[in-house]
Amino acid sequence: MHSLTLDLHNRDAVAAAIDGDRWVVACLCAAWCGTCGGYRAAFERIAARHPDKVFVWIDIEDQADVVGDLDVENFPTLLVQRDDTVAFFGTMLPDPAVAERLVKAQAELPPAELARLAQSSDERRTWQRDCNLRTLLQDAA
Repeated sequence: MHSLTLDLHNRDAVAAAIDGDRWVVACLCAAWCGTCGGYRAAFERIAARHPDKVFVWIDIEDQADVVGDLDVENFPTLLVQRDDTVAFFGTMLPDPAVAERLVKAQAELPPAELARLAQSSDERRTWQRDCNLRTLLQDAA
């Protein structure tokens, strides 16, 4: 398995997997969404090509107490973070090449640039406050 699927029984394991200075790529979707169903295999393939990162699949309805008030406008929505810095949160085209380019581009950023970008706009400052997956998991515990 190249990615984790967040469920009620593995939250501690997912929290442990994303702890520390690692890149995390989470896909927020819904079981009823046909686009998400088709995108999942692509997400797994991207995860297989990036074993140094943790990939997490999150069903926003099954895990509503974790994702809470996150503004998921469409599917798939990706959340990319390193340590406690959210690098990206938003809807993606269901094109695996676009997602992979995003993941690679974020991972290539030096830590100082990632930190600068995290504070560079109101939207990004909101991501830091509201979208940190580590915090969301901790708050749901």
